[in-house]
Amino acid sequence: MTSGKKPDKYYAILEGALKVFAEHGFHKSQVSRIAKEAGVADGTIYLYFKKKEDILTSLFQEKLGELVEKLNNGLNDQMTAREALHKVCEIHFSVLEENIHLAYLTQIELRQSDLELRKEIGLALKRYIILIENILEKGKIDGSFRPDFEVKLVRLLIFGGMDEVVTSWLISGQKYSLTAQVGPTIDFFMKGIES
Repeated sequence: MTSGKKPDKYYAILEGALKVFAEHGFHKSQVSRIAKEAGVADGTIYLYFKKKEDILTSLFQEKLGELVEKLNNGLNDQMTAREALHKVCEIHFSVLEENIHLAYLTQIELRQSDLELRKEIGLALKRYIILIENILEKGKIDGSFRPDFEVKLVRLLIFGGMDEVVTSWLISGQKYSLTAQVGPTIDFFMKGIES
């Protein structure tokens, strides 16, 4: 696709794919099932995507792009580093709690993808990881966080911790509120990095 606004069918295909991948798994999903869910002809999918893997990659790029945009809109310069991390966790958990298909895709299907696909999806995650890193750096600079921790390690621990909370929530059958876990999650991290 060229740059600029993409056609509605493109987004319909991605939404259809999200549902199909989440319900049937990426490897068992057929392009024809995605087309049916999207309300388009099978051949229409190939106008936008060369293969099924391209749909998955585009899906992650779009959804992670939307998430990073929500994060950027939810954060402001007046927030403390702790408030910013709390907001990141709150948005992360609420987006996935509101979209169970996206949660299933990010937590389960991504881990079953091949290495090349995971690398491409990892590139889409990079902006999110950098955002967390910047918050940690801000906290170190303003003195609200300890000066002696390794930012690159802690950003991975924070992202990985949030990731595990979401996975556990999914595996439990969503028997409790994911967003109710924001406070305890952030409190746990703060015990390790606050001054």
